[in-house]
Amino acid sequence: MIVTLMGYMGSGKSTIGKNLATVLGYNFLDLDEYISERENSSIPDLFKSKGEIYFRKKETYYLNEIISSSDDIVLALGGGTPCYGNNLNILLNSSKVNLFYLKLSIPQLIERLFIEKDSRPLISHLNTREELTEFIGKHLFERTQYYNQAPYSISSDHKSEKDIVEEILMVLI
Repeated sequence: MIVTLMGYMGSGKSTIGKNLATVLGYNFLDLDEYISERENSSIPDLFKSKGEIYFRKKETYYLNEIISSSDDIVLALGGGTPCYGNNLNILLNSSKVNLFYLKLSIPQLIERLFIEKDSRPLISHLNTREELTEFIGKHLFERTQYYNQAPYSISSDHKSEKDIVEEILMVLI
């Protein structure tokens, strides 16, 4: 089984994924880290040197590679993964995949992301909370149509990591 977590950056995919993998005794994979390792390059460097189209093609290639694995995995997707190419259909049509959307409100995303914006290339240029709010609002509006197709949606506002993991486990059991 592959438990897959999707959602906007800062929604907790990697944090929840690592905790969930520990509880389930599964391997944890972060798709962006997997791509970086396989390509021997950071994601920002891949974008700079080879472009977004190259990255998106590799993202789909490695997503298929992971899904065809026989391992039990908790997989954290990149925030944009379900929004490009055929990735969402690949996830929705695999009998091995349980797909969860970790949904966080814009105010909660702002709280998390403003603190760590310097380490996130997509938003590092935004200097104020107002700029970040506008950026996330527009971006999330574009992506929500993809995220909402997940069979399971976990509203994560004001919940502990433990509560979110337990909510996912209740669906899986």
